[in-house]
Amino acid sequence: MSLFDSLVKHGMPLVPRPIVGRVARRYVAGETMDDAVETLRAMNDEGAMGTVDVLGEEVRDRAKAEGAVVQYLALLDRIEAEGVDANVSIKPTMLGLKIDEELCTAHIRTIVDRAAELGNFVRIDMEDHTCTDATLRMYRRVHEAHPKAVGVVLQAYMHRTTADINDLAPLRPNIRICKGIYREPRAIAWHDFSTVRENFIYNMEKLLAHGAYVGIATHDSHLVWAGMSAVDRLGLDRDRYEFQMLLGVDPDLRKIILSEGHRLRVYVPFGRDWYPYSMRRLRENPTVARHVMRAMLPFSRST
Repeated sequence: MSLFDSLVKHGMPLVPRPIVGRVARRYVAGETMDDAVETLRAMNDEGAMGTVDVLGEEVRDRAKAEGAVVQYLALLDRIEAEGVDANVSIKPTMLGLKIDEELCTAHIRTIVDRAAELGNFVRIDMEDHTCTDATLRMYRRVHEAHPKAVGVVLQAYMHRTTADINDLAPLRPNIRICKGIYREPRAIAWHDFSTVRENFIYNMEKLLAHGAYVGIATHDSHLVWAGMSAVDRLGLDRDRYEFQMLLGVDPDLRKIILSEGHRLRVYVPFGRDWYPYSMRRLRENPTVARHVMRAMLPFSRST
């Protein structure tokens, strides 16, 4: 790792909030629901679908978790009223998982019940490994009542992912498969880049072959190609899968996927908790992070 790369990795928390805010505009729709709807319309006009996330996580206050439920119910109603092509994504720790699993399950069920009434859909996001077992338990419980209205996420860098797919396969689940973003210990997660890629492809193909609906979530063009190759080889209809990308990441690749006739969904986050989300995006994307650091440190332009 170069001196500058090390500075980028360890220096991001020192970046002033206003500078992060300018960069965040690329990755976050804004602070309000109106901002999210405007962004969704732009994505729909481009030919993409959306999934909307109210930013926030690691909630340990019941009132705040209950407030998040109210926000999501209002968001589902707004999506219906506006007629935009979008569903919602939720984080269990925002809905009270770190307070009580039963409480969180009840909150998720309330949101999924409303989505089902509206003919919409809820994606339960996957967080770090301390949440995995509980998240899959909650998914199974809510899936029993609304199998078409709820899905979950599996992360290709986790050693356990193939076993989780085997366990979930009888449900014919709706699964987003992604590489994984949290810093997990080597004992439970693959760290080698090529191994994570291979595990992504293996598990994506396994899901598709088992009849799951798969959200192929990646900005890695090699994995996009692998996804296109797999659905062609299996002769799958467009309603059996979709590609997924984050707002603000590689819009050129987004256009390529759409131009090839594939369905694509863009993850559209909004809310006042944009700062921690944006910092995580910057840590994941060294290219963008370098631009931010160069804006602060004139000497870095020569590196």
